[in-house]
Amino acid sequence: MSLKASCGSQRRSLCSLLAGREIKKPKLEDGQRLQEAAVQLLDQHQNLCSLFQEQENPDPCHMFGSQNQAASESNPRHVSGQLLGRELRRQADRQGISVGAVSVKTMLDRLKEITGRQEEDRQREMFTSSQRVQLQVLLESSKQLLSQGVLCPKLLWVEYRRDQKLPNLELVYFLHLYNILTLDYIVESDEGIGSWLPGQLKALCCWTPPQEEEETKQVQQKVLSTTVGVLVAAERKISVLDELLLWLLDIEEERGEGAERWIQTLDASLCGASVSPEALQRFFTHCLTQIFTCNPRLTVSDAVTLQNEWTIAKASRCLTSLYCKLTVIFSVEQLLHHLQQVLETHEVNWKHVLVFVSTLLVYDQLAQSSLRELLSRLLSSAFEGYDLEKLITAFLLARQGALEGAGVFPSYSHWFKMSFGGRSGFHAGSKKSLVFLLKFLSDLVPFEPPQYLKVHILHPPYVPPKHRSLLMEYVTLAKTRLADLKESVEDMGLYEEVSAAGASVQSQAAHDVEKAVCLFESTGKISATVMEASIFRRPYFLTRFLPALLKPRALPLKPDAQMNFIEALKKAEKIPVAQFSQYVESCQKRRQQNESAERLDPREDPLDVLKVQLQEFTELLSGGHDGETSAQLSRISHSLSVIFPGSPDEPIRAVAVTLNTDTPPLPDLHLKVVNLILQNFCQSLLITSRGSPPNKQSLWGSRFVCLLLDNRQLLSSLIHRLWNLFHHQAASLSSAHILGLAAFMVHLQASSAVSPLVQLAPPGRPQPVPLVEALSSAVLSSTRTNMLFSVRLAVAAVCYGLCRGDSVSPLQQLQQDFIPCSLYKKLLYLIPRLFPAARRRPDGQQEDSPTLRWSCIAHDGTNWTKTVMHLWRHAAFQQLQQLHQYQLCLSEWLHDELRVQRNEDVLSDTQRQEYQQWACWELYLPRPEEQGGCGGDSRKLCAHLLTAILEQSPRDLNLENLDCSPGSSGTCLPDLLSRLQEVVYEAERSDRADLGNFLLQLVSQRCSSSSGSFSSKLGLQRTVLAWNRVLLALPAGIFFNIKTEGGRRSLDCSQLVEHINQHQRKVCPAATVLPCALTAHLLKGLLYAAGRCGHPAGELNQAWSQMSTTCPLLVVSAVRWWQQLSPVLVSLWTRLRDAEPLPEQLQLLSACRRWAHSLSPGPVVQMPPAAVLVRAASLHEAFRGGEEHQQNFRAVLDSLDPEREAEHQQVLVSLLFLYMKDFLSELLDPQAKSSEKSKSFCSELLAVLVNSADWLLLFRT
Repeated sequence: MSLKASCGSQRRSLCSLLAGREIKKPKLEDGQRLQEAAVQLLDQHQNLCSLFQEQENPDPCHMFGSQNQAASESNPRHVSGQLLGRELRRQADRQGISVGAVSVKTMLDRLKEITGRQEEDRQREMFTSSQRVQLQVLLESSKQLLSQGVLCPKLLWVEYRRDQKLPNLELVYFLHLYNILTLDYIVESDEGIGSWLPGQLKALCCWTPPQEEEETKQVQQKVLSTTVGVLVAAERKISVLDELLLWLLDIEEERGEGAERWIQTLDASLCGASVSPEALQRFFTHCLTQIFTCNPRLTVSDAVTLQNEWTIAKASRCLTSLYCKLTVIFSVEQLLHHLQQVLETHEVNWKHVLVFVSTLLVYDQLAQSSLRELLSRLLSSAFEGYDLEKLITAFLLARQGALEGAGVFPSYSHWFKMSFGGRSGFHAGSKKSLVFLLKFLSDLVPFEPPQYLKVHILHPPYVPPKHRSLLMEYVTLAKTRLADLKESVEDMGLYEEVSAAGASVQSQAAHDVEKAVCLFESTGKISATVMEASIFRRPYFLTRFLPALLKPRALPLKPDAQMNFIEALKKAEKIPVAQFSQYVESCQKRRQQNESAERLDPREDPLDVLKVQLQEFTELLSGGHDGETSAQLSRISHSLSVIFPGSPDEPIRAVAVTLNTDTPPLPDLHLKVVNLILQNFCQSLLITSRGSPPNKQSLWGSRFVCLLLDNRQLLSSLIHRLWNLFHHQAASLSSAHILGLAAFMVHLQASSAVSPLVQLAPPGRPQPVPLVEALSSAVLSSTRTNMLFSVRLAVAAVCYGLCRGDSVSPLQQLQQDFIPCSLYKKLLYLIPRLFPAARRRPDGQQEDSPTLRWSCIAHDGTNWTKTVMHLWRHAAFQQLQQLHQYQLCLSEWLHDELRVQRNEDVLSDTQRQEYQQWACWELYLPRPEEQGGCGGDSRKLCAHLLTAILEQSPRDLNLENLDCSPGSSGTCLPDLLSRLQEVVYEAERSDRADLGNFLLQLVSQRCSSSSGSFSSKLGLQRTVLAWNRVLLALPAGIFFNIKTEGGRRSLDCSQLVEHINQHQRKVCPAATVLPCALTAHLLKGLLYAAGRCGHPAGELNQAWSQMSTTCPLLVVSAVRWWQQLSPVLVSLWTRLRDAEPLPEQLQLLSACRRWAHSLSPGPVVQMPPAAVLVRAASLHEAFRGGEEHQQNFRAVLDSLDPEREAEHQQVLVSLLFLYMKDFLSELLDPQAKSSEKSKSFCSELLAVLVNSADWLLLFRT
């Protein structure tokens, strides 16, 4: 209730009394008479304290703006002020003292009345709202008295200080606000200000107003900021603020509201309103100096030892917030220059200094380069003057930056190698410099954490050979220190990888296991390093390596690389039997129980902590607090290191991260964490995209991804989760998920320089691949659903990458660094396939704004089809195809096309045919070879098609199934076979007579590359079988060349004969003959080719006669299948030659067959004049029949007595050769029922030929 309302019921104010008298229009003389009457009235009732209340109650809403309003002569306040002044003068005259003393006494009495209630509430540090209103009334009256010369401000302060040992800071502020007593005067004149002002400021900071008193909160902030501003301007009283700063540093760990309120007061926009920029800079510089030099109790050795605990994630939020406020008005160069000056001239608190460096690096992206320059200057100066202080400063600063992770500053090992690892190192100038460095490192050894000693040992400074002994002295000392720390050389790992700060020996052993398994998977052998360790480093092998390898886990149903590696070690007797049995038992229990991952801190769930931190990160991101988001990411990184304990110091390793595509699900905790991370990233992307496009956003995404790359264990879980999402759950992902994951892939691409390679297991590729490429291989394009998801993901990623690329400087990164090649190529493959309009060449009207496209995707996920075509026509999108890594070559297109499932394709059979013909004939055939095309050469198009078909042919083909129907396969293999047929037909029409030889040479090159290993032999068999299927689909005549010599056209079968002898022979089954379908196809080709010669029958007879000696496999196969082939070939020859008889050599095949079957009891047919091999093969085929033929085998041999005719002897030797092949094949074939029959035939033949030496030639090498 206002003062006016409270007093109105008892008595009316002077103004209201005067107002009530106005009945008629006032005149000038009426006013004079009125004043005289008022004076007489006051003489009758004189109460000065009550008179001070005769002012109009102020409007609280204008409390801070009314003091500057000039009182008008007609204002009732002015009238009452004049009356108050006259009364004070009259009282002074009556008492015989000065009017100033009377006014001061009267004002102080009134102040006691107002502040009396506050003294009763000792816990309250500020006035209540009603007290503040009464105080304003008093100050308004005092201001009018001051203008009349009645009030003496200096006397007022003297008398007030005499009564009050601790002045009320809010009252002092209002005296300053109403220009009665300025803070500047109080600060300059009050000698005892240092005794009361700091305490008042502390008390006011620590006091929190009630929730409902919003006005009090505003006044509190104004009191603090105004007081600080005045103190900053009065630099001679800066010690008052120094005391507050030391108080803040003492309570920094408590993180109370008092400390946060004081830090907020130091905001440059608040306290700098009444201070010049120069004064504010001097004050903030002074504060930084005070912080750096506060309590310098820690020595350099303490800093070296404890530095790991001073990262920004572990530092108090109070200290980092204070640094942010004090550094905002400076550049990074200014701050580092000042830090260097302080370090050179003062004893410092190393904790505060190093936390400052971390804060600077995390909150300012430009700080990394500036700190590198400072380190370079420090090292140069240190080695020029052999300054030990500058050298230790450089080492501490470099290590502090490295502790914040690779996303903020390079690792310590990288910095040490760059600074001292080469001939151009800072120490390489002279022996004195080398000794200076090694002595410095030796002096640090007693205080060094083990990870730095390992860096120095594994990556030693460059030392000339003649000074090698100096380095060995240090290495020996460092190894001794590691032994004292129970981290001997044995614990340094097998592969000399540097663990991170605080990393355990177990993490190093886990890394050794990871690399050993990777090497075993790639080579199939236990690495020599592991074998040597099992002998020469047996303690480490048994106590570190094997426990890490045999860590219990839920084993997959299908053995993975680690299980195979364990089995290999077990067979090599490198694993103790008891230890292996315990491992198997533990794995079985783990599989049965299916326990979730163990949590490290049962008192505080790390998952809950991470949830809160990620939520705070999203809120900071939506508020645009860039510096705070970087600090929050550091805290998130620390929480993740608790859940995923690993080694975050070395993100770039020689060993790739293994991606097990058929691994069991992730542990429950790890799965929840990874899902939480991906969900938060998607949510953050949507929030930031609402306000601005990617090219206008901060670098939060890159920092977020770099944080994840620092932790290998987390990264492995993340990669497995992303693979599972892309490969198995793509259809269930929403538009928001697709956008977020696409942006995530872009940031992974941009961070590829610091990300490890990925080795797929089972190995889809022999060598590790970049991370984004490995994940992109999980994005399939085999079905309609997969194609649509791939397009949406790739469109979002490329749009986001183009936008992000616009935001970087050309000197920092190229635009293509943000666009994954693999996803871009998916668009080059899928967009023309799904959108026929994209097959037309661009008309020159290309769009230029990727921002518009991203906004359409981000805000309207249903309109993505329009975005596809806009992106396709985009200038930057088309320009990327000029770069080699972004070109989709023909082999890659064929690889993708062959993986499409025909029954689930988005295209019909007709549409797929049109698309493939467009791609082959219009896109890739005319395209230059350097751009992945064929350069107009149809033979190269044919070669690409054949190579792709051979690599992709079904694995279940066998020699008896070569003529399977084209539609039996679910892939697009039959379609591409049709395209190959079209190319061959086109080549035939253009009279490319050498096309058949060209294809045979291609197949020979693929077959000749096989080695002698068992896997290579299987690969050769698979290649030849696939080629046989292709051969059956092509015109057989192209494999027989027509030569023209002297006007005569003749057959040339040399290339085909060589192919059959070198490759077809190696994959023949136990029957040792070519398949029937293949034999028929080749013989038909022979007939077709002979029909194009001048004398068809003669050319065929001559060619077949030559084959009897040069290509026995084809001849034997023709005899074997002649009963099925004869009708087909006779019909074909009749059609070709108008009922002309079959050539003589083919007629002899029928005659030999009749002769061989006539040797059983009955009339014997005369032996035909055919080739020896043909007659022997006919006999061989005849005795494959019924038992009656086999029983008469001896009689037949007697009728072919070799002693009577030499020709009979040659036939029997050839027959022995064929049966010997059968016998050997049956012996080598585990599925053969019995080899007794072939053995019996061989014995009978040898009995007949025993007196002849010709059969011995069969065994000549």
